[in-house]
Amino acid sequence: MSDINLFTAARAKKSLGQHFLRDERVVQRIVDLLRPEEGDQIMEIGPGPGALTALLRPLPWSRLLLLEKDDHYAAEHAARPLPGLEVVAGDALTYPWESLEGPWKIAGNLPYNVASPLMWDIVSRTPRLARAVFMVQKEVGDRLTAKPGSRDYGALSVWIQSFVAARKGFVIGPAAFSPPPKVDSAVVVFEPLPEENRPRHPEELSRLIKLCFQQRRKQLQGILRRALPQPFVLEALATLGIDPAQRPETLSVPQFQALADALFSGKNHA
Repeated sequence: MSDINLFTAARAKKSLGQHFLRDERVVQRIVDLLRPEEGDQIMEIGPGPGALTALLRPLPWSRLLLLEKDDHYAAEHAARPLPGLEVVAGDALTYPWESLEGPWKIAGNLPYNVASPLMWDIVSRTPRLARAVFMVQKEVGDRLTAKPGSRDYGALSVWIQSFVAARKGFVIGPAAFSPPPKVDSAVVVFEPLPEENRPRHPEELSRLIKLCFQQRRKQLQGILRRALPQPFVLEALATLGIDPAQRPETLSVPQFQALADALFSGKNHA
């Protein structure tokens, strides 16, 4: 194993969920999955001591934006300027994703404690996401790519797969990090879906899947009648060919989108 970092790694901060990648082979595989091309706009989330940044810096991108919450590393990166390189010291959870103009490729080793809500925002709020490659806890990777009927299939699965095609790249053991985490990690790749396959009413879809997966073992008719009149619920389910006795984890992503439209959008919004 060879180590690669722009800067000497300071002591990882537990409060930021930091586990720094130190295996150049793993970092190179992440870059290969991101597929950087000449003229790309690329964002790296949480560059830290710069293992991934070191391989991105010499590539022929038009803009490289580093988003770093740790003030120490934000300052370190800002002290090594390049044309087109921008360092933003801030929290990715509060970043205005809608402000990103043009297509963007986004990568990062995401802290385990914020990965799910962060990806939730990125896929739904980035206007022209071109591609994303994220390192996450393997358990989260399983949820991102889960299929209907599986135990890992839940609200995060439905939401992410409503905006992107998600697939696993590879799995990494704890030894690739410093300090080593207690679990395996997975690299996942997001490729945006065509506009016609995305939810027409994202807020309604979010409302529905959160409602359903809070009670995933119950039948749909029992879950939904607490939020809407039962005759209306049964009519909507029948129109879509969904058995009222089905449980949420059995519905496909398109079925959830259609059900959200039928139940909560327009004049039927509750």
